[in-house]
Amino acid sequence: MIYTVTFNPSIDYIMFTDGFELKGLNRAKATYKFAGGKGINVSRVLKTLGVQSTALGFAGGFPGDFIANTLQQSDIKTDFIKVDDDTRINVKLKSGDETEINAPGPNVTDEQFQALLTQIKQTTSEDTVIVAGSVPKSIPSDAYAQIASITQQTGAKLVVDAEKDLVNTVLKYQPLFIKPNKDELEEMFNMTVTSDEDVVKYGREILKEGAQSVIISLGGDGAIYIDDKRSIKAQNPKGQVVNTVGSGDSTVAGMVAGLESGLSLEDAFQQAVASGTATAFTEDLATIEDIENIKSQVTVTVLDGE
Repeated sequence: MIYTVTFNPSIDYIMFTDGFELKGLNRAKATYKFAGGKGINVSRVLKTLGVQSTALGFAGGFPGDFIANTLQQSDIKTDFIKVDDDTRINVKLKSGDETEINAPGPNVTDEQFQALLTQIKQTTSEDTVIVAGSVPKSIPSDAYAQIASITQQTGAKLVVDAEKDLVNTVLKYQPLFIKPNKDELEEMFNMTVTSDEDVVKYGREILKEGAQSVIISLGGDGAIYIDDKRSIKAQNPKGQVVNTVGSGDSTVAGMVAGLESGLSLEDAFQQAVASGTATAFTEDLATIEDIENIKSQVTVTVLDGE
């Protein structure tokens, strides 16, 4: 089983307006509510690709019920730890420009956090645990490392998609792969990427810290996969970027789904980049039709190795 962990899920409330007047009355021409959070996004795209997962994390109040019900209606399993406070609602205003207001997350008690760790302790070598996104202030700052330590003991494969400080805490536990973007790679090593060779060079520095492989997303220039034997670049087609939210999560889902389904490394990576690109080209997360259409346009090139 694949388990996705979202510490701080949300309802993403998206409002479209024709222009926006500060201090005036504005009317939305369309609104949408989605179950949000990086791990939840991964679960949704996994389901789109025909791969089942169970969404873990913390949920409370009517927003938490909305998220759980929305996922269950999509036939996505959930096993959230109930918290006392309401799950957050994030507002995304699209008026030509995009403005976001992210609410603080609920308080998570130590008992509730330990309940999540108990769930992770039930995993086996047949399982994959995907941990993504921010950590609420009420959760220990080493939450990622605690989960990584547990998966190392249970044998479960670990995938991590988070900011630098969180990623750095898990590398010694040998995650299956991590997924920084180009900006995050530059931040990790205090340098500027000017070529694919730079990406490969510093990606391999991450491998020296313990990661088994790394996927570095390059935005409109595709992504590069690196392990100790090879590096591969996938170039995505050009198109109109509509929404970057969830693109990285879709990339993670595409890769994990490919590996889980027995695709070759190259085909799984092609699917990963197609999934991320398809989401960027749509209002919400990509559909299977979007992914399949773009997959045929993604070119995969071996940069070095076998």
